[in-house]
Amino acid sequence: MDREIIIRNGTVLTGYTKIPFCDIAIRDGKILDVFNTDRYEGKEFKSDAEVYQFGGDVYIAPGFIDTHIHGFGGFGVEDAKPESILGMSKALAPYGVTRFFPTIYTETPETMCKSIDAVVQATGKEEGAKVAGIHVEGPFISPHKAGALNPQAIQSVNLKLMQQFIDAGKGWIKSMTVAPELKGMRELALFAMKNNITLQAGHTDAKYKHMLEGMQAGILHSTHFFNAMSKLHHRDPGAVGSIMIHPEMACEVIADGKHVHHELLKLVLRDKPVSKMVLVTDSLTPTQQQEGPYIADGDPVELRDGLFYKCQGENLIAGSSLTMIKGVQNLTWWGVPVENAVQMATSSPARIHHLDNLGALVPTYKGDLVVFSEDYRVLMTLVDGKIVYKA
Repeated sequence: MDREIIIRNGTVLTGYTKIPFCDIAIRDGKILDVFNTDRYEGKEFKSDAEVYQFGGDVYIAPGFIDTHIHGFGGFGVEDAKPESILGMSKALAPYGVTRFFPTIYTETPETMCKSIDAVVQATGKEEGAKVAGIHVEGPFISPHKAGALNPQAIQSVNLKLMQQFIDAGKGWIKSMTVAPELKGMRELALFAMKNNITLQAGHTDAKYKHMLEGMQAGILHSTHFFNAMSKLHHRDPGAVGSIMIHPEMACEVIADGKHVHHELLKLVLRDKPVSKMVLVTDSLTPTQQQEGPYIADGDPVELRDGLFYKCQGENLIAGSSLTMIKGVQNLTWWGVPVENAVQMATSSPARIHHLDNLGALVPTYKGDLVVFSEDYRVLMTLVDGKIVYKA
């Protein structure tokens, strides 16, 4: 292939820090070099290299990695069709997403396995963002913290069922949301560890002692922090307090200002390392869908003030309509430095989920990039060095 692309004159957000007036060279799908723009004339590139010149007023960042997303653009994992996963792939590229974890709802084992199989069938055929793994949300969760998930499908820990999920996933399951307080969770945690699956505490009614037991078994990540988990209490810190107390615990955050008040996120960032904070959307199928009807996990939903609500029930939030680029923008509006906001969307999820050569602008890493303006409009998205979206 040996194709070269040069992106010139932007502020590079490496996934850890910020460097103004930089160029990036990509060759054969990988990052070749990151260098100051005044060194460009001394470099040697192929005569047919594609050069994209910007005016210094753009950000060049690693492609966003959304590790918790149920659907997008009218396509959803609940369809249990490879075509829907591929539809998500194309729809996500204009929003700067280059890798994503299709997230499986808690449903019957048969339904969950069909959804997992659909993702597996889609991998390798994506035209936009690429599947980086599968996130299974449940079914080994607390019936007291089901949230918008199907309470009838919640199950006790079952290693045979877990093996069915693993068999269906063919190595693509990278994370799973569980409730640490459930009987048999330690055995499940060790089983998941042997299969390179990151367990996340979520949809949990755990007390502090349960969270400590989970941490000892390797449950060091958590799902949509603050939402669907036991609250902070002065006599028992619960799941929320445990995550705040222990810096080794990582957490997802839905930065829409609705799921969690933005001042509370600022409080968390004062104490928790940004490397342990992972920006996710938890977006539903109708997110950025151009016209109705809006359906998510088989139920009609309505969009109100940035959130999807179930049409039936007492004002129950069904999920988010957030995009990754909007999440980054929101974080910066709330005072988070842009390099830290991008780190939460790139290098943090890549490191926590062991995604090699992703999440940072480093030579030899995969050529996943997003170029966006200072007003957070995505101008270009590249996956494996290939332009999959250009404004």
